[in-house]
Amino acid sequence: MKDLLEKNLMPHQAALNLQAYRQQLLASNIANSDTPNFKSRDILFRDALDEALGRGSRGKPLPLPLTKTNARHLGGKTKFSPDDFVRYRMEWQSAVDGNTVDMDMERAAFAENTVHYEASITFINGLLRTMQTAIVGQ
Repeated sequence: MKDLLEKNLMPHQAALNLQAYRQQLLASNIANSDTPNFKSRDILFRDALDEALGRGSRGKPLPLPLTKTNARHLGGKTKFSPDDFVRYRMEWQSAVDGNTVDMDMERAAFAENTVHYEASITFINGLLRTMQTAIVGQ
């Protein structure tokens, strides 16, 4: 039962973690809208989610795990990090101070991400409620 619950929660948990990380990036962009030479950043959400779920990015096969033949060999990078999918956002309108934050775009992305975050929480709550109902038997 525990394995089934974890299997069903894993995609939602990964999405929720990435959405929280994206919210931090977007909040950072908004907070630095007046900082000279600040470059707006965002995450490639779909690629990061595919990688977090172990599906590879956009159909690319997952890298093969490295084998260590000696205890002194360094291990390869096998842990997922959302930082690997952070990119600078394309500049649509130049600013005199070099700042690339477009507040309209940032607010829209922030609102969209908030809706997705709340939807993920709703899905998780529904799944947990269903599991609780199945356990209790009502």
